Amino acid sequence: MLTVPFIREHKEEVLTRLSIKNFKNFDLIDEVIKLDDERKSLQQGNDETLAEINAIAREIGKLYQSGNAVEADQMKIKNTELKEKVKILADQLTIVKQSLLDKLVEIPNLPHSTVPPGRGAAENLNVFEEAVMPQLPANAKPHWDLITQYDLADFDLGNKVTGAGFPFYKGKGARLQRALINFFIDEAVAAGYLEIQPPLLVNEASAYGTGQLPDKEDQMYTIGLDNLYLIPTAEVPLTNIFRDVILQEEQLPVKVTAYSNCFRREAGSWGKHVRGLNRLHQFDKVEIVQISHPDVSYQILETMRDHVASLLRKLELPFRILKLCGGDMSFTSALTYDFEVFSAAQQMWLEVSSTSNFESFQANRMKLRFKDKSGNIQLAHTLNGSALALPRIVAALLENNQTENGIRIPKALVAYTGFEFID
Repeated sequence: MLTVPFIREHKEEVLTRLSIKNFKNFDLIDEVIKLDDERKSLQQGNDETLAEINAIAREIGKLYQSGNAVEADQMKIKNTELKEKVKILADQLTIVKQSLLDKLVEIPNLPHSTVPPGRGAAENLNVFEEAVMPQLPANAKPHWDLITQYDLADFDLGNKVTGAGFPFYKGKGARLQRALINFFIDEAVAAGYLEIQPPLLVNEASAYGTGQLPDKEDQMYTIGLDNLYLIPTAEVPLTNIFRDVILQEEQLPVKVTAYSNCFRREAGSWGKHVRGLNRLHQFDKVEIVQISHPDVSYQILETMRDHVASLLRKLELPFRILKLCGGDMSFTSALTYDFEVFSAAQQMWLEVSSTSNFESFQANRMKLRFKDKSGNIQLAHTLNGSALALPRIVAALLENNQTENGIRIPKALVAYTGFEFID
């Protein structure tokens, strides 16, 4: 969430940078400023009335002490009237503050100055590519056919028990899932991240803090009776560990990682880009999160980007890194890199990770702050990345490593799977 002082002091910059995200509701900025003016006026009136009440109360005490009870009683009547006025002002102030907050949460984060303009994915910038394409046999198959051939997962059973997008993994398919999770967690721990096992359900305050609410409410699974939400990513519980927390500057950066199931009510569509493992409603992912000093958050974003790239190299997957244009960025992000792997049998790039810097946007929503060496309290910066999401990684591994004799397992995973081939 943007701060009101920043919006007031940098209105033209805010409008210019929001336009990069194709934000159109510029009247919202004026509404925020107008509501803040109203808030200030009510607050001033409330403070002045309270001061007057206190002054009269002191005067009443003096009058009683001097024996002037009649005048004191008259002034008590005035104070009663002023207290009623304070109550009215306080009620009005509460309404205006809530209206101001409701408007503020509709404004997306500002994109970083290096974010390119663009309306959608077609205009993202390819900033790095490491893609030695695999040579597949003539009878190469897409992963959904390989899954059936080697009995690695059951989509029909998932549909029967739960619904579309909730597959059962089994045999070597289940073992491959577990191997990837352990591999990704071990790599994150080796990179200095503290492993955490978070809950899969969060409350409304947590979903609000990281920006899923109100922006992505329709994409989340809800537990209505208890007003809880199934997490779309471990980013939500991990970042909310630090909600309403004041860290010390020497504690930064904080680095945490977690494996979790993820749940997303993404709208389905027809076509090979959503077949098999390409789009699921429940999937596994390892997440990395950092809480950073504002001065170094973009340096940290690069280290997180390098970490994800190292995982893909070890998995021997061709990949590219895209800098997202304004029109393809999330509501909360200031700068995002997407990682895509090439799925050879499908002949298409599949997104497997996003690494993002949210600057102080999430921190302001959740009051995540730190005390610097001078004793000043500042908002921290938050960053997160997928390291990695499993379904499309599995799809690419199966397709890219298929041979006449079975599916080869990358060397880095063999110690985790316990087998070199799926056959």
